[in-house]
Amino acid sequence: MGAEGPISAGPEPLVHRLREPASDPAGALVLLHGRGADEHDLYPLLDLLDPSRRLLGVTARGPLSLPPGGAHWYAVREIGYPDPATFGPVYAQLTGWLDGFLERHEIAHDRTVLGGFSQGAVMSYATTLGAGRPRPAGLVGLSGFIPTVDGFELDLEVARGLPIAVGHGTLDPVIGIEWGHDARRRLGEAGADLTYAEAEVGHQIDPRFLAGLPAWVEAATA
Repeated sequence: MGAEGPISAGPEPLVHRLREPASDPAGALVLLHGRGADEHDLYPLLDLLDPSRRLLGVTARGPLSLPPGGAHWYAVREIGYPDPATFGPVYAQLTGWLDGFLERHEIAHDRTVLGGFSQGAVMSYATTLGAGRPRPAGLVGLSGFIPTVDGFELDLEVARGLPIAVGHGTLDPVIGIEWGHDARRRLGEAGADLTYAEAEVGHQIDPRFLAGLPAWVEAATA
């Protein structure tokens, strides 16, 4: 049963839900929810993606409360271009939390798979590809985009050889399929070990894509 509570992120906490591993963890699986959801939304995916519980699993809650309700990682200004005034501080808070969380649990970044849906995918891209960030074991981006933000620098060289799984719906009315194509092109050009799939679904996670991810997660953290 998952524990809930704050995890220190410097001066600010991030609420989380923890799923313990079956034994000493082989790594970590960190999932970030989409706009207006919370740490409970993707929690079931921890067992789905890591059914043997090899990994310490955790879902974190976005720290912003914005209309129309729920938790958020940044204010939506324009798709593809998160609001800098909210993105910047939350990015710093999220990366500080992640670094502290992994250090406390004695898990290296290169044993950690980071992923998310929608806004959570955007923040997963940012946390993985942000300049100066440690390289993780793998990245899962579901129905998101690689962000462009004033003052935020990407380092796509990090993606070279990195296992990255990207899934997107061709009928997505929120974050259009062109953003999935953009991620596929940029990550492919960067030399990522890319797994890409699209399906005739809207702004949702395709269960057929999920079905192939447990083996992908295990291989990324082997």
